[in-house]
Amino acid sequence: MRERVEQAIDADGVRSETVSRRGRSVTVNVAESPLGWLRARGLVDARQFEAGERLRDDYETAALAPAVTMRWAPRVDGGAAGGLDPTTARIAAKRRFDAAVAAAGPGLSDILWRVICAGEALPAAEKALGWPTRAGRLVLTLALDRLAAHYRLSS
Repeated sequence: MRERVEQAIDADGVRSETVSRRGRSVTVNVAESPLGWLRARGLVDARQFEAGERLRDDYETAALAPAVTMRWAPRVDGGAAGGLDPTTARIAAKRRFDAAVAAAGPGLSDILWRVICAGEALPAAEKALGWPTRAGRLVLTLALDRLAAHYRLSS
């Protein structure tokens, strides 16, 4: 799905909330994740992408993101996804997520969470972590390699 939006960016390429007359703008597909963006441009390989997608899937299945609304309605079908009830599936996903983040290590888990789980763009993650410009991609690829090794993904 493509949902294109025009967004303003500042001189460093970081998304800006204010649009100025002489400022730059970029058209982005808001349905595309930062990891998908990197994969589409050949900046991460298939193995790294698969590892990141597995982490994101566990993050979403475990429902670790802040909830915006209450979940009022129970599932009619019992929620038997893969033979597990919803609660057991969330617990299993949380355990897998925690094990994967622990395998990445304390220095690499920050960039994994920001880019893959929170969906931050690399420039925004670098700025939030206080890193130099363009250092995030190198660290992210190292983190994804370690994650792929944890998931035992072959080249």
